[in-house]
Amino acid sequence: MFTGIVEEIGTVRLITIHGDGINIEISAKKVLKDLNVDNSICVNGVCLTVVRRKQRSFLIQAVKETLSKTNLSQLTHGSKVNLERSVTLSDRLGGHLVQGHVDTVGTISMVVKLKSSWMYHIKFPKEFRKYLIPVGSITVDGTSLTVARLSKDVMQIAIIPYTYEHTVFHQYTKWTKVNLEFDIIGKYLESLLHYK
Repeated sequence: MFTGIVEEIGTVRLITIHGDGINIEISAKKVLKDLNVDNSICVNGVCLTVVRRKQRSFLIQAVKETLSKTNLSQLTHGSKVNLERSVTLSDRLGGHLVQGHVDTVGTISMVVKLKSSWMYHIKFPKEFRKYLIPVGSITVDGTSLTVARLSKDVMQIAIIPYTYEHTVFHQYTKWTKVNLEFDIIGKYLESLLHYK
């Protein structure tokens, strides 16, 4: 479980093929402090397991199923990624409850620079509209955010300067693919209402 509060931006050092999946080595600083093999780590919103730990980096594996549902297959050497360690029971829940289970991939359709912020328009598959509400929670590449405006297949997200600088949002351009995880409460409510 995560909060969607990105701890730092990591850098992809190496990607190698592993069966029908890939191994990804990521360099980092802050998250390495108490990160161990078998720990969960959120990489661009995807919950993954640390399989190897080095002095300045860690290794995770992404299998075929994960690659088919996320943007991890688009990572290359030097790519920047959002990182968050799993939450502990003594942590403040600064964002919202994030599982690291990506529901779908969205596409940045527009970036509007305002006076002191940015407005990102993110297109998503229409079937996921039922999980969104205005001013509701959404996780974009592991970042806990609030839906500012909403239509049937596009949401608008306002980004403040701090978030812009401390997440990978500053590198997004039109057509960038982003991992989306919708609020777990809405998904459970749907299941309760439709499957009795």
